[in-house]
Amino acid sequence: MQEHAGLHIALAAERLGTLWGVPITNTLVTQWLVMGALAVLAFFVGRSPKLIPSPVQNFFESMFDFVLDYMENILGTRELAVRFFPLIATIFLFIAASNLFDFLPFFGSIGFFKGGELIPLFRPVNTDLNITLALAIVAVISIEVSGIVALGVFRYGSKFFNFSSPLKFVVGLIEFVSELSRFISFSFRLFGNIFAGEVLLAVVAYFMPYVLPVPLMAFETFVGVVQAGVFAMLTLFFIKLAIAEPHGSAHGKEHRAVLE
Repeated sequence: MQEHAGLHIALAAERLGTLWGVPITNTLVTQWLVMGALAVLAFFVGRSPKLIPSPVQNFFESMFDFVLDYMENILGTRELAVRFFPLIATIFLFIAASNLFDFLPFFGSIGFFKGGELIPLFRPVNTDLNITLALAIVAVISIEVSGIVALGVFRYGSKFFNFSSPLKFVVGLIEFVSELSRFISFSFRLFGNIFAGEVLLAVVAYFMPYVLPVPLMAFETFVGVVQAGVFAMLTLFFIKLAIAEPHGSAHGKEHRAVLE
């Protein structure tokens, strides 16, 4: 935590209290708010679909078809696109909504005083490394499980542990380390971009409150949506790589049959 001339920037999420011994932070409260808003939106959008769609239904159906078509181009079949659509769409919607909620007027202004400092009730979700790491764990585990289900444990493992030659063994170890590094790359990329944007906005709002905050907020809104898309697309691309046959194997259709 750093403080300079009234400018307050906290790296870690502030603890609001505990519930059954579990610490409750302001990023966790914000996460519940985002999930609740998405659940309400899903309920009202999907509760009564009509044969002749309303403009709202038509918009969501168009987006649904667009994303499915894109995923089909990446994964190769409609069946695989439909199978992985819930995961990819959920990741994108949660991250994008979390980043957009950061700009609501009550963020940073509602809270309570503790030790002479205002502890905000709401804080941007993805400025908490714990949450971005949790998202990374979900994404990486989903990628690895997809590969194992598609190819089987031993064939998927042969991508990383190949003893047929010293060169393939070294290449496999490099691939294995690369797989593990995704935990760091996924979590720190999202955390770094969002936290840096929040710090920039705080500094600009403190030193030039009447000049730059609005255009910077518009830019950070764009960045927030882009980061959600990057996280979701990387997950999709890595799933594509995970379910691909290792080293040009001739069993290309077999792993699709397992998934389908």
